[in-house]
Amino acid sequence: MAALVAIGNPDPGLLEAKQEKLFAHLRSLGRVMVAYSGGTDSAYLAWAAQEVLGGNCLAITADSASIPESHKRDAEDFAARFGIRHEYVPTFEFDNPAYIANNPDRCFHCKDELFQRMEEVGRERGIANIIYGVNMDDLGDFRPGQGAAKLHEVKAPLVEAGLTKAEIRELSRIAGLPTWDRPASACLSSRIPYGTPVTLANVKTVEEGEEDLKRLGFRQFRVRFHDQLVRIEIAPEELDKALSKDMLARIVAIFKPLGFHYVTLDLEGYRQGAMNEVLELKQR
Repeated sequence: MAALVAIGNPDPGLLEAKQEKLFAHLRSLGRVMVAYSGGTDSAYLAWAAQEVLGGNCLAITADSASIPESHKRDAEDFAARFGIRHEYVPTFEFDNPAYIANNPDRCFHCKDELFQRMEEVGRERGIANIIYGVNMDDLGDFRPGQGAAKLHEVKAPLVEAGLTKAEIRELSRIAGLPTWDRPASACLSSRIPYGTPVTLANVKTVEEGEEDLKRLGFRQFRVRFHDQLVRIEIAPEELDKALSKDMLARIVAIFKPLGFHYVTLDLEGYRQGAMNEVLELKQR
């Protein structure tokens, strides 16, 4: 296991204690399946489970249209690099009318589908424990998927260890995990406003646009689908790059052929959970 030498961290002892608590919890589970998207949290959790349990850890990724193909490739590469057993499980949330309706509980139906499929794998393989990468910071956010985790008795080892997002990033950096500074990510369906049906067509449109923005060199952004209008959120520190005349023309050239009549930049920039802002306004 990697030695903990936290560069610039004010309390490396606390980090080490939390990681040891995580390892002890994982060790107590014996055999686990990790709900693994390849993002910072699930990658660190899969790595930790592999460190402690070896072949008794199996990382499972949803084979879903809501996950970008590039993210699947990244998840595969990470698992191969660190010797983590990794498999895909087909999920069928797009066959569920409650998911397609895209009400605020959409994430519940997605996670409910994934955990059902993982339970089927667990029954076949004799693996009783499913774990996922929710962390302490997630507990205060609007995340219906946590309700599905509770329903299926999915365990949250990062929460049990008291780990925050920043601490997971630091522990990942110390362990040499390339995911330590990966930009925050979410499924493609989260780009569609509540009440607008989620379809294979509109999530693929979003995916194509985001991959093209990535090729332009942007790192943290979201493509928000609003029917004939696309609202592009780009991290505030990258907005200057986006606002050059040449770059604006290149962005328009990406999105007009995708069927959008209007191409807009959100002047507030990227922020996590922007689609939930409308829910907060309705509650006032």
